[in-house]
Amino acid sequence: MPDPVARMVLPPSIRTADFISDLHLSRELPRTAAALAEYLRRTKAEAIFILGDLFEAWVGDDSRTLPFEASIVDMLAGAAQRQPLYIMRGNRDFLMDGPLFEATGAVELPDPVVVQALGISNEPVLLSHGDALCLEDTAYQQFRAQVRQPEWKAAFLAKPLAERQAIGAQMRAASRAHQLRAEPVTYADADASLAQAWLAVAGARTLIHGHTHRPQSERRAEGWQRHVLSDWDCDHALPARAEVLRWANEGFTRLPPDQT
Repeated sequence: MPDPVARMVLPPSIRTADFISDLHLSRELPRTAAALAEYLRRTKAEAIFILGDLFEAWVGDDSRTLPFEASIVDMLAGAAQRQPLYIMRGNRDFLMDGPLFEATGAVELPDPVVVQALGISNEPVLLSHGDALCLEDTAYQQFRAQVRQPEWKAAFLAKPLAERQAIGAQMRAASRAHQLRAEPVTYADADASLAQAWLAVAGARTLIHGHTHRPQSERRAEGWQRHVLSDWDCDHALPARAEVLRWANEGFTRLPPDQT
């Protein structure tokens, strides 16, 4: 974690902020994309934060001209005209860059970032996608270190779009196979000691992250709390999964999208 960590302050006019993550949007999940579109149209939140893995795979900003991806860009651009929209990169869409943020009007969020909302609480919160906290997933951490190198990204983005799409599909298949082999109780949870160290550097007592697909809210004996965001799947999951974490004066509340 960088020290000093990035910080941002929301103005007093923002009294409700919503957090979502891990939508993994793709052509294969049309109901999930539709659920996001409906949520963005109807939510009364005054700021929206998407904390990573908005897309199942993002192989470069030239993807935004493809039919499905273009529809999502238009959706996000409409939302950003109605209220501030903040987007953080995840492990699936870490190649999102300036052209995409320009096209959507969304604000790029560094990972991690400390946010203080003057209209909600004096207490800052620390936001992260969460993948860097999952130290037990050593194979992924090695992969993450490799693909975040500027040289790797430049070489990958130099390939034709179709080739990058094929590579992305292969990576997703390998990831799914790895998840099926992993122990469900211990796989890819955030390391508590590292999370606490991050919070100490940030000067915060609340951590919000996604990535693990295991939504929960917990208060730690050490004096800090974390909120793990839900993934979204309205196509294959029974029951469908889609949850919003809302931050308001009364604290944090988990809501289905149609109640926001």
